[in-house]
Amino acid sequence: MTTESFADSMRRLASAQKGRAKGAPGYSVYVNRPVGRVFAAIAHRLGMTPNGVSAVSAVFTFSGILVLALVEPAWWTGILVWLLLAIGYALDSADGQVARLRGGGSLAGEWLDHFIDSIKIVTLPIATAVAIFRFTDLPDAYLLVPLGFAIVATATFFGMILNDLLKSSKGIRSAADAGGGSSLRSLILLPVDYGIVCLVYVLWGWASVFAVAYAFFFAAAAAFCLLAAVRWFRAMTRLSSVSPDGR
Repeated sequence: MTTESFADSMRRLASAQKGRAKGAPGYSVYVNRPVGRVFAAIAHRLGMTPNGVSAVSAVFTFSGILVLALVEPAWWTGILVWLLLAIGYALDSADGQVARLRGGGSLAGEWLDHFIDSIKIVTLPIATAVAIFRFTDLPDAYLLVPLGFAIVATATFFGMILNDLLKSSKGIRSAADAGGGSSLRSLILLPVDYGIVCLVYVLWGWASVFAVAYAFFFAAAAAFCLLAAVRWFRAMTRLSSVSPDGR
């Protein structure tokens, strides 16, 4: 355990937050990161490493996914799934904050964080499809919604990661490093925020209501992916003529 107090860790984190990505979704900025800050201070107080926090995050997240796929729907299972996913997401924010408290992260830690993210974003909609098939009377055609969600989520995640990678090869900082972005845009992007999508599982005990809400979030995610892909491609086209030092 560290000798630093919880309050001192919270103060250090408050003054050392990384920049907010331009237009980052509101839940991630205004709810998940502050909750993650509390978890980070607790984890640091307990002497946990960033990779240890990532591992605990994965345990919560994949426990929620397993409950979704294996346990018959009821009002309480939906709440349990949401709670496990939400805690896992907050801990996903906490691992990087623990790294900052300890003086900086590592490439291995960043790789582990993204590797876990890449698994969860595709397994959650697949588990949703499995659960819908096993436990509900929704038409088989509806399975295309969660399966499509898996494709859209994977493409969006890969596109964002690849953007940062290609920009760094040109000496350009990532959006998170640059900071900025409007609060209005953060609110507009709430339907594509992972934390808000997790919240829809509270409706899991009522299949028909869940289906409508989930389809809405899928449509929002698909629209965002399409619009973002066009924007990213244009940005990469412009970067093709930029020198390695970013000029």
